[in-house]
Amino acid sequence: MADDISGALAAVGPRLKDLRTRRGLTLTALSEATGISRSTLSRLESGQRRPTLELLLPISQAHQVPLDELVGAPDVGDPRVRLKPVRTGHDATVVPLTRTPGPLQAYKMVIPAGRTTPEPRTHEGYEWLYVLSGRLRLVLADHDLVMGQGEAAEFDTRLPHWFGSTGEGPVELLSLFGRQGERMHVRAQPRARRGSA
Repeated sequence: MADDISGALAAVGPRLKDLRTRRGLTLTALSEATGISRSTLSRLESGQRRPTLELLLPISQAHQVPLDELVGAPDVGDPRVRLKPVRTGHDATVVPLTRTPGPLQAYKMVIPAGRTTPEPRTHEGYEWLYVLSGRLRLVLADHDLVMGQGEAAEFDTRLPHWFGSTGEGPVELLSLFGRQGERMHVRAQPRARRGSA
């Protein structure tokens, strides 16, 4: 049994490094997300530091994976992804869709019909909104817009902004947000028309 435990602990470091590199994270980015020093993370991955619960829990939360995935517990085969909705102070429901730390985060939001009073705010970042259902009111600097299903907007969040319902009913939307001003990059190019040079 002691050999099994030692073997499991020895496998944690390579598993941590593999998970981090597959997700395209640097040690510095993971350090910022977990509060664990870069050198400690490096020693964990190389096996020079013994993994402890105090170190593995923040890493598990940062990667948004179960702790048993980090330590190599057997997979029970449940393919479901359990997303945890969060209620905001404005009664909106926010469901994080991004399961990994990184520059861009995705959310589904449900805004109640009663959220109609603009309270513009500013902060670092860049946001992209897509309306799934309902009518969204977007106040952005001097603009006051109403967006319907299938419409999208993108803006620098350093501009005073607010979004909510028009009062006609709840609004469902998708949001992509980059904290440091990262923008969504669309890599696809439109197909050239036939007969065009």
